Amino acid sequence: MAAPAHIGWLKKTATNVATTEGVEVEVWDLEHQPDDAVLSSWAKHFRQHYCKDEELPDFIEGTGHTPATYLATVKFPDPVHPPGPGTRSGDFGEILLADFAEYILGYWCPREGRYENRDNRNVPSNGCDVVAFKFHGDDPVHPKDELLLIESKAGLKAKKQNRLQNAVEDSIKDITREAMSLNAIKQRLLRTDRLAAKRVQRFQNQNDRPFKRVNAAGAVLDQDVFDSVDFTTTLAKHHPNFKNLKLLIIRGTSMMNLVHALYDRAANEA
Repeated sequence: MAAPAHIGWLKKTATNVATTEGVEVEVWDLEHQPDDAVLSSWAKHFRQHYCKDEELPDFIEGTGHTPATYLATVKFPDPVHPPGPGTRSGDFGEILLADFAEYILGYWCPREGRYENRDNRNVPSNGCDVVAFKFHGDDPVHPKDELLLIESKAGLKAKKQNRLQNAVEDSIKDITREAMSLNAIKQRLLRTDRLAAKRVQRFQNQNDRPFKRVNAAGAVLDQDVFDSVDFTTTLAKHHPNFKNLKLLIIRGTSMMNLVHALYDRAANEA
């Protein structure tokens, strides 16, 4: 599948951040532009995480809502009242990192149902933030197959807080969340694509079916937040999977404005 157009706005910076522990942090720039065609495509891609377009008419039937008002007031997190804005920025960061894993790193990243089935639109989804898979050739079970777990933290307001360090700490929790997250993904896929569910099942018993586990801590930041924090102080060597731990920052300007604009476009163009 071809990468969505907005992936072209992600650019690897010339230099990484080196921590005092000697760990390199990859830094990518999100060079978003006022391009209506790309933004509309991105908004549709974004919307599909919450509600498939083909299902929208059935969801709004009998509610008195238009597609736009249904999405804005029932499905999408609230733009003003807490914890809605925080959930918006968190979801944006997770979805962007899932896109990064799938379209830049080349993993398979199934996301069906993660954002669609919330009882409360303002409460973030539980479990590992991003779960992705990579298979070594055509062999259905190969020890070089990879399970990637990304802990995502968004920092889109000017606060002097090391969100990358927060991501490292919460990545440690993925050790206990992994089994439940894999089970949830498999259950959702069993309803729509049993072959895909089998691909997830391959990673549910490492003792019998060895694979490589890769953890990542990712921070999606506004440029002002990035400039206010000394990321060289980030500590990661205490992570139990440190040898296979990646540190990543994606930064951009006016990021919260972009987030709200994407949600607005996603609703109004449905």
